[in-house]
Amino acid sequence: MIWYPWLNQPYRQILSQHQAGRGHHALLLQALPGMGDASLVWGISRWLMCQRRDGLKSCGECHACQLMQAHTHPDWYSLEAEKGKSSIGIDAVRSITEKLYHHAQQGGAKVVWIPDAAQLTEAAANALLKTLEEPPKNTWFLLCSQQPAQLLATLRSRCLNFHLSPPDEAQSLNWLLKQVSTTEQDGITALRLSGGAPAAALSLLEEKRWAARQSLCNALPTALREDMLSLLPALNTDDAAQRTGWLCALLVDALKWQQGGGQYIANVDRQALIADMALQLPTSALHESVRQWMVCRDRLLNVVAVNRELLLTDQLLGWEQMLTPAASGQTE
Repeated sequence: MIWYPWLNQPYRQILSQHQAGRGHHALLLQALPGMGDASLVWGISRWLMCQRRDGLKSCGECHACQLMQAHTHPDWYSLEAEKGKSSIGIDAVRSITEKLYHHAQQGGAKVVWIPDAAQLTEAAANALLKTLEEPPKNTWFLLCSQQPAQLLATLRSRCLNFHLSPPDEAQSLNWLLKQVSTTEQDGITALRLSGGAPAAALSLLEEKRWAARQSLCNALPTALREDMLSLLPALNTDDAAQRTGWLCALLVDALKWQQGGGQYIANVDRQALIADMALQLPTSALHESVRQWMVCRDRLLNVVAVNRELLLTDQLLGWEQMLTPAASGQTE
């Protein structure tokens, strides 16, 4: 697991509670992709399992630490969807909770990690509730979720909620520029498009992904003025949901620009494009465009077996029709 510098403070905060005897048996970590919640969970797990702790550090030498390093510790469990499935069923929960009531094989702690608690079906979540309410001695649950509000309220109420917030932009940019050769402007853009999550920004700056975003930005002016379907090749890919997210960010930036909020835009490397969109399209058209593309993105993410090309084609044609009278209008 890669350790990130912005994890140091939350790591100390959480483990200090354990040292003081106030550690909660069920921790619910809320984090954006690219914040390193898996690394934080791994660090906490190693400390909980360690038999010879050195303050807030695991010793790295005891038998438990060696087992953790080899990913073979019998009392550490990862509860996630099986390969090819998108949900965690009740049988998987029961299988692990049954083991928790047995004596720890290594005589120490037992830890259950749920990388994405949203994968729990309602039945599985309900099956977990009793164990969360009355856990066996020295048993710890570490749950992760991007959007805890989507989880059962009864499940959330049995956990200590901890928000792993993005670090300060200047700190994140400093780290990012040490990892990849890029400009400060591109680094800030990648961070803002990633919600401030540094590792997600680093992934966005990978050559192919960044080139895909640039292609979308370059195709947009022609699409808005001449042929909207010319935008289809830049959108119709396996990561279409992310690309429509980039498009939404550009539209929102145009709205900010119209309101004099240029310093708050995400796409700082595309100010000319944003200014042009702000001048070309009325506020009402931009608002409706954002709404339509957010609906489209939601369908790409959540409709099972969606016909992506048909959905995007229909969306582009509808967008063109909506913008036709607006393109020649004045900003409201």
